[in-house]
Amino acid sequence: MLRKMGEAVARVARKVNETVESGSDTLDLAECKLVSFPIGIYKILRNVTDQIHLITLANNELKSLTSKFMTTFRQLQELHLEGNFLQDLPNEVSTLRHLKAIDLSRNQFHDFPEQLTTLPALETINLEENEIVAVTRLWSHQDLSTSAAAV
Repeated sequence: MLRKMGEAVARVARKVNETVESGSDTLDLAECKLVSFPIGIYKILRNVTDQIHLITLANNELKSLTSKFMTTFRQLQELHLEGNFLQDLPNEVSTLRHLKAIDLSRNQFHDFPEQLTTLPALETINLEENEIVAVTRLWSHQDLSTSAAAV
């Protein structure tokens, strides 16, 4: 078990270092067995957070994201969180003013994340395979007929 955990930690460290060293605008931590976003990553990425426009945390074991995550990566344009155990988003998701697409499919949402209605650049929301039974209020500037907002 310790060997597998060590391999997972090494994989995360390698992916974070690749992002920093290459100057990439993408942080891909998909399938890293994460149960939370590692706090140490904030320190490693502190000089490049404004350059990161896409984060993939798909197919992990995340139950929540912190407000610090949302306020640290304010320049995000895409956020892939599919295949986790998320039930809600922190209110600070409203600080992601540049977010164009968010994938929340295959999580455990029971309610539509209302905070998303405040994001002016948001074009695509994927909520497939969640447990949402009703959407009580949608924002007026969004035309769902051409959107990928699948509930």
